Amino acid sequence: MRVMGLDVGSKTVGVAVSDLFGWTAQGIETVQINESKNEFGFERLGELIKEYEVESIVVGLPKNMDGSIGPRAELSLTYGEKLEELFALPIIFQDERLTTMQATRMLIEEGNTSRKKRKKVIDKLAAVMILQNYLDQQSNK
Repeated sequence: MRVMGLDVGSKTVGVAVSDLFGWTAQGIETVQINESKNEFGFERLGELIKEYEVESIVVGLPKNMDGSIGPRAELSLTYGEKLEELFALPIIFQDERLTTMQATRMLIEEGNTSRKKRKKVIDKLAAVMILQNYLDQQSNK
């Protein structure tokens, strides 16, 4: 059973999938979004869902630090609802406060990742962290 993890941003969607056992998350790719052209990456996500035989999707929910839902989280909720409508898969929303900041810090501490390279992989790494946090929570239940 594979689970897909998504970090939904305003210009890109970071994508990760679990291994077959649901133990570890691996980054797959970053899908481009172009709101002005009404392109939200759903076609590519559909291909990845089929390719990896995904059975559920975890969408990062960027809550405010006080736990409230702001405009960015509203967009993630809407995106998740559209995924559910298009692919008829269970959608799980995972609190993702600070994951992008953690991912950035990891890449900086690694030391050999330039700012330009970080921009290309940050959303995919954030998707891995969102999915791995979800998988870890499930294994602790």
